[in-house]
Amino acid sequence: MQECMEIYPSNITNSRVSSELEQCTNTPAEMSNYPVKKIVLSALQFLRCCAIFFLVISESMCSGWSRPVITPPVIKQDTTLGPGDIFDVRVFNEESLSNTYQIAPDGTIDYPLIGRVTVAGLNSQEISELIAKKLVEGKYLKNPQVSVLVKEYKSKKVHVLGQVKNPGTFPFQDNMNVVQAITMAGGFTPIANENKTTITRKVEGKEIIIRAEVGKISKGEAPNIFLQAGDIIYVPERVF
Repeated sequence: MQECMEIYPSNITNSRVSSELEQCTNTPAEMSNYPVKKIVLSALQFLRCCAIFFLVISESMCSGWSRPVITPPVIKQDTTLGPGDIFDVRVFNEESLSNTYQIAPDGTIDYPLIGRVTVAGLNSQEISELIAKKLVEGKYLKNPQVSVLVKEYKSKKVHVLGQVKNPGTFPFQDNMNVVQAITMAGGFTPIANENKTTITRKVEGKEIIIRAEVGKISKGEAPNIFLQAGDIIYVPERVF
């Protein structure tokens, strides 16, 4: 008579389970001439085989489930300008009123016709509306179409630290994301743990930490993360 052998979780394979189950299912039918003790023992072994089989099936199903993607909180970006920031002003069909400006230390620019204008603390949309309003109030233009495009935020920075080739502080840009910041810092070092990158950000006086799986982001497997001025990006060392 062929007896069922014990199967341990450490050496289970699908073919092994199928083989052992076949042996287990055949064994009881062949044991009518053996003592009751032998039959009971074989029955217990058969039940154990079944239990292990269902354990293997359930584990394989669980391993196929994907982990939920944790997305960072959506936070309104601070795009206001400050001293040192550079932007273009364009007025439709008015070349003399279109130029590039840098905000002075006192937060102002010297604009044609309307003179000194305080723009620090405003975003690009608010600056364009302010200039248009003053041009109308001064009766220089009736319906000016003004647009403002930020070229460089010198008053705002992002910091990239840890396992990047050129860690340091870099100028913040509109719609800047974590991949761009890592690129500005020269990319990762060979021992960087790319998917453990963190972004430390101040929100309403409190610090929050956002996990950025940059390795997955670069492969299109996770959404990119947009930065805010003042963000601190840290890339840890990979543990071998």
